[in-house]
Amino acid sequence: MTRLLRDTMEEWAGEVHVPHDMADRALRRRVRRPARVAVVAAGLVAALIAGVTFVAGTVGDRPAPAVSVRPADGITLPARPSPAPTDVRADVEHSPPRRLVAAGRLAVSAYYTMKEEPAGGRLRHNVRTWSLYDPRSGGYERTSWGWVDVAPGLQVAAVLERELPARRLGILDLNTRQILKWFDLEHPVASVTWSPDGTKVLATAYSSYPDAVERGPEPDSLILRDSPRTGYFILDVGSGEAVYHALPARTGNDVPANMNGRQDLGWSLDGTAIWAPTDTAPDRVWYTLDGEPRDAPEGQRYVAYSAESALSPDGRRVLGPDGLPTEITDSATGEIVGRQNVLQLHAWADDDNVLALGCAGSCGDEFDNGLVLVSVDGSRMTQLAAYRNSNKQGAWRWVLTPR
Repeated sequence: MTRLLRDTMEEWAGEVHVPHDMADRALRRRVRRPARVAVVAAGLVAALIAGVTFVAGTVGDRPAPAVSVRPADGITLPARPSPAPTDVRADVEHSPPRRLVAAGRLAVSAYYTMKEEPAGGRLRHNVRTWSLYDPRSGGYERTSWGWVDVAPGLQVAAVLERELPARRLGILDLNTRQILKWFDLEHPVASVTWSPDGTKVLATAYSSYPDAVERGPEPDSLILRDSPRTGYFILDVGSGEAVYHALPARTGNDVPANMNGRQDLGWSLDGTAIWAPTDTAPDRVWYTLDGEPRDAPEGQRYVAYSAESALSPDGRRVLGPDGLPTEITDSATGEIVGRQNVLQLHAWADDDNVLALGCAGSCGDEFDNGLVLVSVDGSRMTQLAAYRNSNKQGAWRWVLTPR
């Protein structure tokens, strides 16, 4: 378990806070979509083990609660494929992949790598480099965007300019590689995510770069930084209406807490609510679209620390927690209906198969892993992407999108 704990602590570099359930979460947090969690920064493991000094600090004042609406001026989005393809596509020869990786209802629409870059003085920025699906070639193209998210149907993407946070949000046509429209925003944002129906974009606003790590005055020390999250926009792409709501970040004093710098918001599975991540249990807190606290949507169950549904499309089965092996249970009885020799269950490809994190060979090294398709009973497994060292700096990390 030592290597698992080390990997998890590296992911908490911007947090300077070790959740109480660290051992239980070690594998779970390691390769989940880090776009929604803290970024990796070298040196946290040594800091935690050595018991280094942490220096308190803040990142600016948060604005007063406010709501604003920009003038409406939207666009018509390209039609989604109907019926959507469900074939299996793999590229096990290249890492990162050069050809589309997909299975059932989901595809790897984009992937990114991360690199720490100096940002002046003691400050360091963890920067993502994105590669985006290109329907013209059937593969992936490296981009200069600061953030991307592909809409369901793989026809368009929401993009942000390289320097984050950005005040312009673009809608990119994946087939022509042309921006259909730029939307100017009154508050800078540093992440975007499409609604489940592909008509709206949720953009999380920040007053400064959220993936920042600051070194302290003592060797191996880190300065504790508040998250710079200020609020969010909901942009209706068809009408062009972008409504802003103030929603300051959670802190270590909140219950449940979050001490990550990046605290991107996500959609409920039905698009009627939004959630904010925590770094404790429960793993998210819920809000109305207007930013008012609310209970979790009834009947919705999630893969922990992700935006993916744990409930199968037909509602009969539930993805279990990380492990080796993993388990899938009956949603009505809780009875185990299948075990899988994989590290993590990521998302349902269809009612009988799951996109998962598989391990190479006999799983002797949990960091030698890759994307696989596994059946509910675990008897069938198809490798979708080349195995890679996920513990290595610059390892690529996939983003899944409905086809």
